[in-house]
Amino acid sequence: MKYISTRNNSEPVSAAMAIVQGMVPGGGLFVPESIPVLTGEEIAAMAGKSYQDIARWILGKYLTDYTSADIDECVQGAYNTNFDAAEIAPLVKLSEQEYILELWHGPTAAFKDMALQLTPRLLVKAIKKLGLEKEVVILVATSGDTGKAALEGFKNVAGTQIIVFYPAHGVSHVQELQMVTTDGDNTHVVAVEGNFDDCQSAVKEIFADEVLAKKLAQKGCQFSSANSINWGRLLPQIVYYFAAYFNLVARQAISYGDRVDFVVPTGNFGNILAAWYAQQMGLPIGKLVCASNKNRVLTDFFATGVYDRRREFYQTNSPSMDILISSNLERFLFAMTGNDGDKVAQWMQELKNEGMFTVDQATKEQMEKFVVGGAADEGETLAIIAQCYAENGYVLDTHTAVALKVSREYRARTKYDGIAVIDSTAHPCKFVASVLAALNGQPSEATELQQLEDLVAKTGIAQHRGLENLDKKQIRHNMTCSKEGISAIVQQILAL
Repeated sequence: MKYISTRNNSEPVSAAMAIVQGMVPGGGLFVPESIPVLTGEEIAAMAGKSYQDIARWILGKYLTDYTSADIDECVQGAYNTNFDAAEIAPLVKLSEQEYILELWHGPTAAFKDMALQLTPRLLVKAIKKLGLEKEVVILVATSGDTGKAALEGFKNVAGTQIIVFYPAHGVSHVQELQMVTTDGDNTHVVAVEGNFDDCQSAVKEIFADEVLAKKLAQKGCQFSSANSINWGRLLPQIVYYFAAYFNLVARQAISYGDRVDFVVPTGNFGNILAAWYAQQMGLPIGKLVCASNKNRVLTDFFATGVYDRRREFYQTNSPSMDILISSNLERFLFAMTGNDGDKVAQWMQELKNEGMFTVDQATKEQMEKFVVGGAADEGETLAIIAQCYAENGYVLDTHTAVALKVSREYRARTKYDGIAVIDSTAHPCKFVASVLAALNGQPSEATELQQLEDLVAKTGIAQHRGLENLDKKQIRHNMTCSKEGISAIVQQILAL
């Protein structure tokens, strides 16, 4: 299996090289040159297997330059006692038609752990396979959850440094505390006076900076990424869609072959793209419902075919979705155009220079076969949290609430009566101020750390171990920079 660029500007590379490089040096993202298509018999035979077995099976289809022993070692290390649920990704029934897929049982209480407990292990193997003696510098832009999950995955990993950039006023206090209290000898955390898109755009520009790359090489280092622009981050996310489907079969909620919709709260488009890959491999998925918050750039795009980031940016109560540039959409567009890298490159250049692009009608019609969009504003988000708790006794975080609201509107509009699985991307305590306000009907004047105790007492929900004693941990990182200064601070940290 080789990996090619979404912009036709790179020779095919191995999986190991794609994971080490993170993204195509000249711009663009790596994608597999073909998607392994599985027979119904192959898929059905995996029903009843453990999450770890499913992971080994999926990874083996894409990482053909890794041995079975390599993959087994990585999987065993990633999905073990570091997760507080034996199923790794439990499925919770709300009703006969609605299930919540809990993806936050890893060490940082966010779905990013599902991949980022595995990605560092894949990267270390890749470095050895390629015979590289360079230190790998991981650059991460985060809207909240990726940062802590990447720090947790890469801290003290030999041969790596990790630098995380987050919007200074664009994450919850709990998310910020998780990041700035991170330990490890190779970790760096920087608050940026800007939004997530500023962080992400600057990181992409650093990857494409040939002068900086030469400086780094002279120091014996090279850049890589832990964002979902890295195939090694995206690939592990395919696994939990298969696991969720098999879980439904095991519960006799469906028979094998029945189609299931997946509803995904979406920011950078990686999580929902992983579901599309699962569907293309043969998993019986119906519609993929792309749920956005008030920053509804994706909702508008799927409705009109016009991607336009020239709009007001909103900081919302679902901050991990406060994104106007969804990087992984590029991979989806590449597939929807029949792998037309030149067309994708043109659209990405238009987005950079003009702030918008418009897909052709054929591409729009192709996208509509797979994805439908929807959005929920902040008031609707709080209302659905309160409603779900009153009716089901289940506490949603704000991002999962957006998805549930969009799912119910879609079902009502289309009269769909099949099963929908809603991705739950974070433990509700990570966004405790909004969740508690929804349940109490008004904001609390207590600190967020006090609110954590209040929410646990009110609902009986178990506080995730990754959120315990945040107030007692030492703040180790307090660097800040402007959005224009991100490249300079990278060079400062690395002494270039």
